[in-house]
Amino acid sequence: MANGGTNFRDGLILCAQGSLREPSGLIYMEAKRPHKTTTLLNNYHGRPFNSPNDVVVHSDGSIWFTDPIYGYEQGFRPKPQLPQHVYRFDPSTGDIRVVADGFGRPNGICFAPNEETCYITDTDFMHGDGTKVHSRPATVYAYSVYWTNDQPYLTNRRVFAYADTGAPDGIKCDVYGNVYAGCGDGINVWNSGGMLVGKILIE
Repeated sequence: MANGGTNFRDGLILCAQGSLREPSGLIYMEAKRPHKTTTLLNNYHGRPFNSPNDVVVHSDGSIWFTDPIYGYEQGFRPKPQLPQHVYRFDPSTGDIRVVADGFGRPNGICFAPNEETCYITDTDFMHGDGTKVHSRPATVYAYSVYWTNDQPYLTNRRVFAYADTGAPDGIKCDVYGNVYAGCGDGINVWNSGGMLVGKILIE
């Protein structure tokens, strides 16, 4: 069962959420027919992922993705064996590492145009069984991308925005740095300073 996806090389990367029998992970699908698929990654050092949700590719070729437990809550994934992390995978070396934790349910992920900021949504407000817990995060977090020893780290976590309706799911930036997220009432738009500047309402 596919979820988030993005362009990669001459095809697409898809978040494969897996099933009770099939592992979850990242799948590369060629754009040309017959659309051959290749599993890029399906475990963290032998431990199965939960149900990868969204993915973004950095300009250095690394693949960043979120891994909440929605598949388990919805009954199509086994009991989690990992926390709900955000990961960075380097397909050129095979290196996989955790870059962020401490989420209720990490969901959408994207970079600012200059890649100095990474945005990650936490949709803990909405659980996989449909339960809504209004005291839990419906939040967009911003992180500074800090490089040291030739590796990127996510630092300076801060609240960028809190959705007033529903929870921010998928997230993208435009070339001007504005941030778009699908929320309970449609698409919410914030400027790079976290000010809500508009909504594309969907009835």
